Amino acid sequence: MENNHDAKTPDENSCINLNGIQHHESLPTKEFKLVSEKEKKAVEEQIADPVFQISVKLPHKPYKIKIMVSFQEQVQDVRQSIVELPDTFQYSCFHLEHNGVRVNDFVELSEVKDLVPDAEMELVEDPYTEREARMHMIRVRDLIGAAGNRIDTLHGISAGLSLHDTIVMSEAISQNGKKLSAASSETSHALAGYDFDAPASTQTIVPPMQDSPPKTVKSVSVSPWNPPPHYLRQKGHLLYLQLTTNEGEQFQITSHISGFFVNKSSNSKFDPFPRQQPKNVSAHSLLILIEKLSPSFAASFTSLQEYNNHKDLLTNLPVTNTIPANPWMVSPSDSSFLAHQPDITRTQETYLMCGIENAETLRDWNEEFQSTKELPKDTVQDRLFRERINSKLFADFNDAAARGAVMVARGEVAPLNPTEMRDAQIFVYNNIFFSYGADGVGTFTSEGGDNAARIAVGKDLSGIRVVNQLDIDGLFTPGTVIVDYLGKRIVGQSIVPGIFKQREPGENQIDYGGVEGREVVAENAAFVPVFSTLSKALRVKKHAVWDKDGRKHTLEGSVETKGLLGTDGRKYVLDLYRLTPLDITWIEEHSADASDAQAKPSETDYPHRMTVLRPEVIETYWRSKMEDFVKTELQQRTATQVGPEKANDGNEAGTDGITKSNGIVNGKDVSSKVGNDAIAAEKQRVSSGPQERIDISGFDLTFNPDVFCGQTPTSDEDKFELLKDETEVRALCNFLYQDVIPELVRDLQAGEVGFPMDGQSLARLMHKRGINMRYLGRVATLADQQSSRLIALKDLAVQEMITRSFKYIANHYIKALPAVFATTCLAHLLNCLLGSELNQTPKPLLDKDMQEFYADAVWSFTELDIQRLRVEIENQVQLRFRYRLGNEWTKSLKHLQLLRDIALKLGLQLVAKDYQFVPQSKPHTNGHSNGAGHGTNGTSSRKKKKNGDLEMVSFSSDSLILGTPTTFSPDDIVNIIPIVKGACPKSILAEEALEAGKVSMMQNQKEIGQELLLESLSLHEQIYGILHPEVARVYHQLSMLYFQLDEKNAAVELARKAVIVSERTLGLDSDETILSYLNLGLLEHGNGNTKIALVYMKHALELWKIIFGLRHPDSITTINNAAVMLQTLKHYHDSRIWFETSLTICEEVSGDSSVNTATLCFQLAQALALDQEPKAAVNWMRDAYSIFLARLGPDDRNTKESESWLEQLTQNAVSIAKHAKDVQARRLRRIQFAPRVTLGTKPQPQVGQSSTSTALGGDPRDRNGPDLRSVDELLKFIESGSDTTKRSPTKTRSTRGNPKRRGGGLLRTVT
Repeated sequence: MENNHDAKTPDENSCINLNGIQHHESLPTKEFKLVSEKEKKAVEEQIADPVFQISVKLPHKPYKIKIMVSFQEQVQDVRQSIVELPDTFQYSCFHLEHNGVRVNDFVELSEVKDLVPDAEMELVEDPYTEREARMHMIRVRDLIGAAGNRIDTLHGISAGLSLHDTIVMSEAISQNGKKLSAASSETSHALAGYDFDAPASTQTIVPPMQDSPPKTVKSVSVSPWNPPPHYLRQKGHLLYLQLTTNEGEQFQITSHISGFFVNKSSNSKFDPFPRQQPKNVSAHSLLILIEKLSPSFAASFTSLQEYNNHKDLLTNLPVTNTIPANPWMVSPSDSSFLAHQPDITRTQETYLMCGIENAETLRDWNEEFQSTKELPKDTVQDRLFRERINSKLFADFNDAAARGAVMVARGEVAPLNPTEMRDAQIFVYNNIFFSYGADGVGTFTSEGGDNAARIAVGKDLSGIRVVNQLDIDGLFTPGTVIVDYLGKRIVGQSIVPGIFKQREPGENQIDYGGVEGREVVAENAAFVPVFSTLSKALRVKKHAVWDKDGRKHTLEGSVETKGLLGTDGRKYVLDLYRLTPLDITWIEEHSADASDAQAKPSETDYPHRMTVLRPEVIETYWRSKMEDFVKTELQQRTATQVGPEKANDGNEAGTDGITKSNGIVNGKDVSSKVGNDAIAAEKQRVSSGPQERIDISGFDLTFNPDVFCGQTPTSDEDKFELLKDETEVRALCNFLYQDVIPELVRDLQAGEVGFPMDGQSLARLMHKRGINMRYLGRVATLADQQSSRLIALKDLAVQEMITRSFKYIANHYIKALPAVFATTCLAHLLNCLLGSELNQTPKPLLDKDMQEFYADAVWSFTELDIQRLRVEIENQVQLRFRYRLGNEWTKSLKHLQLLRDIALKLGLQLVAKDYQFVPQSKPHTNGHSNGAGHGTNGTSSRKKKKNGDLEMVSFSSDSLILGTPTTFSPDDIVNIIPIVKGACPKSILAEEALEAGKVSMMQNQKEIGQELLLESLSLHEQIYGILHPEVARVYHQLSMLYFQLDEKNAAVELARKAVIVSERTLGLDSDETILSYLNLGLLEHGNGNTKIALVYMKHALELWKIIFGLRHPDSITTINNAAVMLQTLKHYHDSRIWFETSLTICEEVSGDSSVNTATLCFQLAQALALDQEPKAAVNWMRDAYSIFLARLGPDDRNTKESESWLEQLTQNAVSIAKHAKDVQARRLRRIQFAPRVTLGTKPQPQVGQSSTSTALGGDPRDRNGPDLRSVDELLKFIESGSDTTKRSPTKTRSTRGNPKRRGGGLLRTVT
């Protein structure tokens, strides 16, 4: 179901409040340009298409149904809607007619003659073909729950699993019975008794035990009499099936062109003709036939539907347009969730899906890719159809290529050149060409051999993805996929016609670019226009190169980038791993002979010379220089207008204090702060004055990707030009090293952007800034030199370096092993790294009998011990990241978090249990410790405590047999899945609609803005399918936007979908899934469902424990939000505990005397007052006042307000002490805050995005500080216990202090 109308829940005519709209995240970039007025008008015309209702006449009960459609939908969308409705499950082979005329399935409804709203179409059953009969059989088996569990070579165990539905259900079960009394109702919330310091539990990401679904039939399978003999095929026989009902009866069924009927065959007798009356049961649908044959089927099928309806629809839909996420922790194989059931048809599914000849899966992938690219894209509908087909095609190709790569890695595909070395062997399977990502033929000998080849194929894939995104007319790329499996990197590509063609003598195999390395260079004028367009988009300079004979050739791209004219007449671009220049700064610093491009790296040099820069840093640098150019032009123009005497003043006023030299703004270096916001601000500033234009035709900044690659110019002019190109590239490299990387660290330190949670989010953040992962060591070094807030960044960087080094070592060992010994090797390596405290002399568990079958295998991993592995990891970290691990680095490991990172990078699926990393006798402290502070019932602690060293309680069963406990055994690794990387571009059309909707909202264009947002959602769903990471992200963004527009129900529904889709496509514990859960919790709280919100918050925190631990800079916001929710429920004591925990973490992250800590002290004082702890409240408010006074001075509003609070709380505490013996005084000092008095919750920003970009805006009081009302009003609550009057608008303080220093500062630092 690709077009989901249920998602369009917001009322189209609802009023949209745009007050407080501020900055939006993800403003249009190069990939997603802002739509022009023409495109915007086209989109408006499309969204003006109304949704209407039509009727469909059916041949069987219920005889008629009504469905909602729109004219822009295709007839096949109507077919899909019919197939998925419960009343019409039975239909699969049919066509639709309108006014007696058959309707083509592939036309739009707008093209159906005389079709109007409320029209009637008729469903007409078609005769079956063999293929349709097989598809019908598969569909019915899935519908009635008879399919059993499938063993998939590509998808892992529990692939595409979602836990959303089970979380709320499990919490409801655990809370059941707690509301029997008033006392118990006070603790009836999800966070009651939550232990912050408890170890993370792997059961958090494992589905709970569930009841088995109702069984509708015992079995339905292909009969042993299948396939029909030739003479019966002539009579319309298609398949022979066998059905065993719940009543124990067995029926032989014939699939005929007219439908299905019970025949007279038995297990020993063949008679496939219909039975005689009255036993001649038949039906057009197999589903109806089973219902007629089994009396209990109807009731059990209804029960099965009810069982499935308890789950969200999104949790049951198949993932079709992307590879589903595979959990790294799975239920044990003997659990009911993964119990292996007998199913004879499991072995027949390949036949059912592909036919006897297995010819239906053979596709001409290259022709499909290129034909799709050549589809028209003139109108919005053309673009929609083209991008929709493209997305599905890439998904199908990735799936097929990954399956083929797995077979190649396992040695199940014969090579085309079996006499060559293994790394040089090539394969063709399913019309896909496979090769190893290794230097099998010596192409990269001087670049670093296998290391360089592995990096090159990865860069080539990235280059192909960039070219696909640019979508240049006339330039084609092969479909490409990289699969990492069992230590091997395998490249799968569609077969370019002519790539294997033997050319005539004297002809080059390549038509443009380097033919044999750089020695032979080919030129072809036909490739110049398309390569020129590509080069302009990528800032590549047209430059000269020289072949081995010294002849000069002028190329539009790198000499390594090749052009091939296929036999189909299309121009293909190949080998795109050198689209950007080399990072010469890195090479010269970390290679002994960097000047010689042909020199082979030594053991201490960086492993390869394939250190190319990322396109993002080039774009950032280009924008920086463009900004400088525009500023210079403005300065010159201003100087010309105002005269030389006022030039200086004019420059200062005209550029807001910006001078060209070194990018200094008001005394601060902003040379690296570039991007869309800076350009947009400049445009807005210029447009605010007279309408003048800056001519940028004189600005030209491009880069030569072939500098420092051994080019030898012959003339002085060429030498000078090459030197100039080298200088520009050096400046670019220095910009990366000196500006971009420190800027990232500064932003994270200041809390300007969301903090990464794990290695994956850190890598995404660095790549988004254009920083290569080889700079992890520099990031860790810079983080170590800064404040305590960056301790988490250093820990993440170090853990990521260890993980990547371990992956390299593990790949080195397992790629030389037979596949059956991979788990043995990996378990031993994991024991040496993570189980060293439990067993200091682990030994691999090898099956000697099996080992004898592989005499040629390399068993070097058996010689590896703990010390040797540590040395290898230290060497790899030093070699690849230029970072030296400390002597005690193994003692600071976060075992579970490191295990997760390793499993995700190697594709491991482990049994979900609590692994024992340390001896059980080692003490471990759980719960809250009685710490310092100001007497808050022992629940507050300022003592730093790490959450990484987790005590586990299980060890491998195999080790028990041997009497030497180890953490892991080979049986703990139940599966190894391939890591698949594709080159599918993002949808430009869907992003344009999304950005146009955001801009319209900012411009106060209510109706068109909301319509564009809805259209963007529809486009995302149609192009990607509902279950796709990009759809999850747009659900997340739109949920926040709609909540700000007061469309709360729609916002919650979108947020819920974001959670489920994220779980199924990104992972149960990915950082984006955690953020989606936090967002859903905030929106449920804002919608009045605070108890449900706490369930989601608790689950998100448990996931956070698994991937990092709760001592994370951004967890302060989450814990604060939970405290606010508890206050809303009037659980003041629990709320106070959560505020205390938030403060403790803030002290660790920001220090004891930071403004953020003072703000949290302020909040905690309020919470203590609510919890009837007046003395402790005074002490914490005194702390807040002292910090504000020291950091901000006596005149700051924060200082004055905390001082006023301190005075009032002190007086109130004294008053309460005087009346302590007065029983009536208890009523006077009771504090009952209304929920609107508490601190508002704050949205959690996406990793790498600013906190202000998480929403359109909102009540500014929610961001300005810890208190939303005046001191007098709050104390009125403390003294009177209630607030019977509403605040007068004239008495409300409009400004409560500097938002950047209190609320804004907290938001930046905390989030």
